[in-house]
Amino acid sequence: MSDRTALLQAFDTLLQPERFRDYGPNGLQVEGRWAVGKIVSGVTASRALIEAAVAAQADAIFVHHGLFWRGQDGRVTGWMKERLRLLLAHDINLYAYHLPLDAHPELGNNAQLGARLGLQAQGRFGEQELGWLGLPADGVVYADGSALARAVEQALGREVTLVDGARRPIRRIGWCTGGAQGYFEAAIAAGVDAYLTGEISEPQAHYARECGVAYLACGHHATERYGAPAVAAHVAAQLGLVHEFIEIDNPA
Repeated sequence: MSDRTALLQAFDTLLQPERFRDYGPNGLQVEGRWAVGKIVSGVTASRALIEAAVAAQADAIFVHHGLFWRGQDGRVTGWMKERLRLLLAHDINLYAYHLPLDAHPELGNNAQLGARLGLQAQGRFGEQELGWLGLPADGVVYADGSALARAVEQALGREVTLVDGARRPIRRIGWCTGGAQGYFEAAIAAGVDAYLTGEISEPQAHYARECGVAYLACGHHATERYGAPAVAAHVAAQLGLVHEFIEIDNPA
């Protein structure tokens, strides 16, 4: 057993949220019971995850996407009311870390995605250095963007959207999980052959074709489902807590 303050201190020490300019509050977003024996981790603090955590008899939930964001409507109605009602009724603590969870060098979303794809990180790029640069392990060179896309699909278990602007061998790869399509120009400037992220918007297809770089949109949820369980498992082991990752399917 531990307590909610010790758990917060452990997460803050590991993830260092003070280093980041973020889109919402990092840390304890909803206060629950004092004593904590079990943590449930997940990607997003959705109603489905909260209900699953209640069924799992969790004392705390750890997520990447919390409840509160900058510029959000502050009224507690509809879906927000229901999520908060469940958390408060069952006295469950909610911890959320956004950019700090993306950035952690070993346990974060980018590090965990890179490991899953067999990429060896060699540098950073973009705002707050959230984009990662690397090479495939063991000197692998992908014949083209399609070959890389097939490898990513096999690793993530889902179809990806490919704009193969490169049409040449792929070795130097940039990546940033989630909705990081805005980092594509910085990745191009960093000299990548291909860029992987969660989503694609209208301009990226043109940039890919005009700049000769492959662009892969691999799913926002799909690219960000590895950091939260890695961090929560690490902290749970540190504090002697039980941890369970609960996957809530999301096609995005």
